[in-house]
Parts: sequence; C-alpha cells; structure tokens
Amino acid sequence: MTALKYLQAYPAQLQDQVRQLIAEDRLGDYLSQRYPGRHDVQSDKALYGYALDLKQEYLRNAPAIDKVLFDNRLDLTHRALGLHTTVSRVQGGKLKAKKEIRIASLFKEAAPEFLKMIVVHELAHFKESDHNKAFYKLCEHMLPGYHQIEFDLRVYLTWRDMQ
Repeated sequence: MTALKYLQAYPAQLQDQVRQLIAEDRLGDYLSQRYPGRHDVQSDKALYGYALDLKQEYLRNAPAIDKVLFDNRLDLTHRALGLHTTVSRVQGGKLKAKKEIRIASLFKEAAPEFLKMIVVHELAHFKESDHNKAFYKLCEHMLPGYHQIEFDLRVYLTWRDMQ
C-alpha cells in the first residue's frame, strides 16, 4: 500500500482512489485534464501584485502586506506550502509589525488554481490565525471550491514526488 504523506488527513476511500490512479499510471492525466494551464506569475514583484489584488478584493480591512515572495527554502516535508509571518521591530520607540507571505518556489510552475489557493490560504491567516471553521469559510468565500482545489493540490504534490 502506497503511503500518501500529503493526503493522510483524508478519508481512506479518497486515498484508495488516488492509489488506484497511481497503480493505473493515470494520476498525471487526471491532473493535466483538470488543471491544464500554468500561471504567468513568475517574479516576486508579480506575486506581490497578485496577492495585493486578492487582498484588496476580499480583505480591505486586513493589515497591509509588506512583502510577498517565492521562497525556495520552504520545506514541504513540514507541510509548508506557504508561510505568513508578522515581523515586529522597534523603530524610534514605536513597535512596527511587517506582514509577509512566502510561497514555495515549486508553485512557479503550477496551475493558476493552485497558486491562488496558496495565496488565499495565507491571506486568510491575516484575519483568522487558526485553521477553524471561520478560517475555511473565509477561504471558500475568496475561492469557491477551495476544498477541492486543496485536495487536488495535495494530489499534485504526491504526483510530483513520484516523478
């Protein structure tokens, strides 16, 4: 039985379906049929603009984003597809907080739906810090079909590991 490290939290029935696609060598076909395109966001500057547009559309009252970039050091083994951080510094007697989003560099070559899912996930953390019901409701609001795309992203990571 193939261990599916990115799909461990999903029901056994779904994992079995993925295992069957792997056994039949059809996992790549499934993904390319559902997600045929690749996005055009290739630079940190473009990624910043992309995230800012999403934030402006859905989270106008959330704190400003100071930095958004692709990071080739994010470790997928710890399930870090993206990372949101708040860096606090004292400047002239005032405490300043800078909000940053880092996206794993492997998503430069991914489908646009996967990039949007990661950015939406990290933006949602600026309003809801925990992975609770309100957090996922916000993700679903910003990206209808969020849960299916997240599952397919995990299937994509499984397929990528097999290459």
